[in-house]
Amino acid sequence: MVLKSKKNVFWEALLITIVVFLAGLFLGMLIEADNSNKISNLYIQSEISLTDAMSSSNLIDETTDCEIIRTNNIKFADQIYEEAKLLEQYEASGKLTDSMELLHKKYDLLRTILWTSNQKALDKCHNYNMIIYLYDYETEDTEVKATQNVWSKMLLSIKSQREDILLLPIAADEELISINLLLEKYQVEKLPALIINNKEILYNLETADPVLELLN
Repeated sequence: MVLKSKKNVFWEALLITIVVFLAGLFLGMLIEADNSNKISNLYIQSEISLTDAMSSSNLIDETTDCEIIRTNNIKFADQIYEEAKLLEQYEASGKLTDSMELLHKKYDLLRTILWTSNQKALDKCHNYNMIIYLYDYETEDTEVKATQNVWSKMLLSIKSQREDILLLPIAADEELISINLLLEKYQVEKLPALIINNKEILYNLETADPVLELLN
């Protein structure tokens, strides 16, 4: 009877453990699905804003006010940057599905389109600067991760000091055709890398000085 009672306790404990595990897994997937829906809604808003920004870029001519161009482009870049930060917070909580990675890729594509659509505006206007921060999203190298963490903080510090910077962090290792073509166009040799105003490329960033020297 005692042996039978111990067996019952064992099976009951095992059953409870399995139920708790499955409930936790299901709850985690529900939370991520909810987060994905929130990010997807933000992405749709950003997509609309991007279409609007691209339409505006196509209308740029000699009479277009550069102050309007600067304000609109930087405002949109800041918008998708804040949304991407929210995405990173959700990612940090753990990935149970591939949905977050797909959303991350979609935001990288948005920023890439914004990058290419600003060439005409940069040629016409000299009242703002565009910094493209290309980084390795999938890297497991702790040294690269540490370097990218330092760069991110330094770039945010630079941006916080000036209102004329359009900062676009883009994961360059996600096998997007447009990004690969741009990497080839600008002859990017390694990651991380900075492209300043589509002219200069930096691979070393120990202080903010090299970036500040290249800004308009």
